Amino acid sequence: MSKMERVILDAAAIDRCLRRIAHEIIERNKGGREVVLVGIRTGGEGIAQRLAGIFREIEGVELPCGYMDITMYRDDIHHARTHVQVHKTEIDFPIEGKRVVMVDDVLFTGRTIRAALDALMDLGRPKAIQLAVLIDRGHRELPIRADFVGRNVPTSRSDRVEVQVGKPEGEDRVLLVQEEKRSSR
Repeated sequence: MSKMERVILDAAAIDRCLRRIAHEIIERNKGGREVVLVGIRTGGEGIAQRLAGIFREIEGVELPCGYMDITMYRDDIHHARTHVQVHKTEIDFPIEGKRVVMVDDVLFTGRTIRAALDALMDLGRPKAIQLAVLIDRGHRELPIRADFVGRNVPTSRSDRVEVQVGKPEGEDRVLLVQEEKRSSR
């Protein structure tokens, strides 16, 4: 089997999606006084940074922005076949009584978000938790939905969605990677 890659969002489309998400966050939260951003490592980091920058540009407000590692909260950690790499959680502001917008790149089964909710609750009791994702690809295994979505992308379970935002490798883009099936004659 070979792989077929297709760009589903280029840099301009990603920027439009993130600007729309930022405006929706502003509207839902009546500005940003109580809002903090928490990117889920590693996919949500770059997106959270970009949202904070857009928010600063639109509202003139500097949102606290942190990053959370959820590795030890995952329900599949004991099933990992390779060594698990744990990253650092960097949230240097209180979340108690705040409106936390968790940010991730792709929403798939919902298991990452469930783990992130557990990790976040260990840090304090927010006033509200909202979820912003760049891509929602469906296939939920848990009853979780995003409050803010950049793009809904229908996929098969075997597809992969690769988000490249703020990476040193180059231009921002989102790829849909599909296994190409060969037909037998």
